[in-house]
Amino acid sequence: MPHSRLKNLNLTKGIIRMLIDLASPINLSYLWNLRSILRGLLLSQVITRIFLAMYYTPTSLQAFDSTVNIMKDVRYGWLIRYLHLNRASFFFMALYLHLRRALYYSSWRSSHVWSIRVTILILSMATAFLRYVLPYRQMSYWAATVIINLLSAIPVTGSTIVIYLWGRYSVSTPTLNRFLSLHYLLPFIIILLVIIHISLLHRYRSTNPLSIRSDANKIPFYWGYITKDLYRFLIVLTLLEFVLFFHPHLFSDPQNFIKANSLVTPTHIKPEWYFLFAYAILRSIPNKLGRVIALISSLAIFYCFSPQAFNPHFLAPSSILRKILFWTFIHIVLLLSILRALPIEEPFIFLNSFLTPAYYLFLTAILFSSI
Repeated sequence: MPHSRLKNLNLTKGIIRMLIDLASPINLSYLWNLRSILRGLLLSQVITRIFLAMYYTPTSLQAFDSTVNIMKDVRYGWLIRYLHLNRASFFFMALYLHLRRALYYSSWRSSHVWSIRVTILILSMATAFLRYVLPYRQMSYWAATVIINLLSAIPVTGSTIVIYLWGRYSVSTPTLNRFLSLHYLLPFIIILLVIIHISLLHRYRSTNPLSIRSDANKIPFYWGYITKDLYRFLIVLTLLEFVLFFHPHLFSDPQNFIKANSLVTPTHIKPEWYFLFAYAILRSIPNKLGRVIALISSLAIFYCFSPQAFNPHFLAPSSILRKILFWTFIHIVLLLSILRALPIEEPFIFLNSFLTPAYYLFLTAILFSSI
């Protein structure tokens, strides 16, 4: 059917406007392809989650054995589980790079778009934490015990919240049932937020490397950027296949090959790599309530970038000072992640306690440098 006749169909107008006629800046770099990569990874994660849920048994006695059954007895179960496991790491790599790009090019000028982006990050981390606990492995069991038990520091209602999340007085079968329900529900909420995010992004328009706002320097999204998105996505799939078939346990901890044992505590409790910077901030605070506040504020502070009070004409990192602040902040996050992966001993404890206030200091400096 000719393109002109397709436009007359109501069902295709929105798709054509989004994928074909959308006016896009002519100078977008590969960093802007991360949005399409994230959408592809998110949808594929939801599909594999549905298949894995068919064979998973959410009980403390059978959860670990059901994952072993998926790997050994279910046809191509090992492939689906390894895909789901490693693709989560690739998803967070792309998500962190996407947020880094948005922070570098001051994409918070649209408060609604930025707020939804931060909310998607928080919900994605919550979903990943739930997935981490479900196999009922040694490291994931104790990570859930430590993290959820922190909520008991909340005045008045803290202990009630912990017992409600656990279902009992420790991580057990009711906990796995609750986590499975939330793990199945949250991705659909994330997809809804992604749809809202895309619609708002098309309304307020995207930034670009040179911060040019002129509508004269734009091209249709089709063919130029669709082919670029497909090309980048194929590269990511190639890297994912390499990890999947040659190093499937690259992002896994050896303790997670052991069934959960409530009587044996691991020497060092370490979460997945994409939680390390937040867990490092948490461990640097001696007070229990302070740890809860630090953990929440390490992500909630990004909401401070969204108000419309910022200079609407400021877009790109035009000053040397902002570049120094930004890249110093990125290195602080990397160092926090590396330090949390190391044993809890000196001098790592001192460096961790030094870098935690630096995390907030440099992020606040970036915030005020944009006013």
